[in-house]
Amino acid sequence: MVAGIKRCVTGILVVAFGLIGIESAAAQSSDNVPPLTVLVHGGAGAMEEGRYTPEEERAFKAALVAALDAGYAVLETGGSAVEAVEAAIIILEDSPLFNAGRGAVFTRDGDNELDASIMDGATLNTGAIAGVTRVKNPVKLARAVMEKSEHVMFIGDGAEKFAKTQELEFVPRKYFKTEHRWQQFKDRLAAEKKSKQTQRAREEKYGTVGAVALDAEGNLAAATSTGGMMMKRYGRVGDVPIIGAGTYADNASCAVSSTGWGEYFIRLTVARDICAQVEYAGKDVAAAARDVIHNRLQSAGGNGGVIVLGPDGTFTMQFNSKGMFRGVKQADSSAEVAIYGDGAM
Repeated sequence: MVAGIKRCVTGILVVAFGLIGIESAAAQSSDNVPPLTVLVHGGAGAMEEGRYTPEEERAFKAALVAALDAGYAVLETGGSAVEAVEAAIIILEDSPLFNAGRGAVFTRDGDNELDASIMDGATLNTGAIAGVTRVKNPVKLARAVMEKSEHVMFIGDGAEKFAKTQELEFVPRKYFKTEHRWQQFKDRLAAEKKSKQTQRAREEKYGTVGAVALDAEGNLAAATSTGGMMMKRYGRVGDVPIIGAGTYADNASCAVSSTGWGEYFIRLTVARDICAQVEYAGKDVAAAARDVIHNRLQSAGGNGGVIVLGPDGTFTMQFNSKGMFRGVKQADSSAEVAIYGDGAM
């Protein structure tokens, strides 16, 4: 890895057959206490260098840094990993740059439908929501499901009725609309009508956002939030709210947040598989993530990526797409972020 992360860990860039991942080596501090850590992602996909202007790159990176700083500030003041991932996700949901919260993509019917999930690695307690349209910060609702109900997942109108009982902030549907996303929707709709095809482009940008964290008590947490797949129909739900596919956290293994072609992440239970390989096969987080992303997911025809954090502070960011918005902040270091698949942070 580059110098910024070397202040905390010894970094390794893995490049094999064009598939790229970022990983850390042993990350424990001199007194053998794992470092406070936050990782975030803002989606993976067709993001080869040159796709964005320098100004756009700076905006994306600034948003990632703000999310890392928000999550780390929680940890630094004694907050929990759950609180940290929620704080980081809120920053990304509020940004119009990512496909989550404000800035979410449009469905085939011209609506915004939002999904989110969160998991506490200390208790294995989880919360998830799908298909909400008016809750400002879906991750807050997912956490409320986890902590204030006996259930794991609520959907649609039911989820929003529950949100009202928790006095969460509601916004008009137009809040989520950005001109950039609306133009994307109109362009895709026009192309679909012209070609008479409804199949989406195979290689595109997945703007799902996610965070994983390790707190001072040694507890892990993960959270993920998304606007789903552009032009989706019939109430389609992807991997994000499905625990074990898009999100998983267990102090016994690791914390994972995923981004990519959700159907494949569901079929392969990507997040849980990575943690299972750590727990049962004794792999480190990097080896487990490489196997799932660069072998199983790749062989199945899916693409995307994951951020993974172990209870010892080791981490990895693996993806088989051309790029992934990603970043890390650990104790005594500044936030480090990257977009493209060159391994630079």
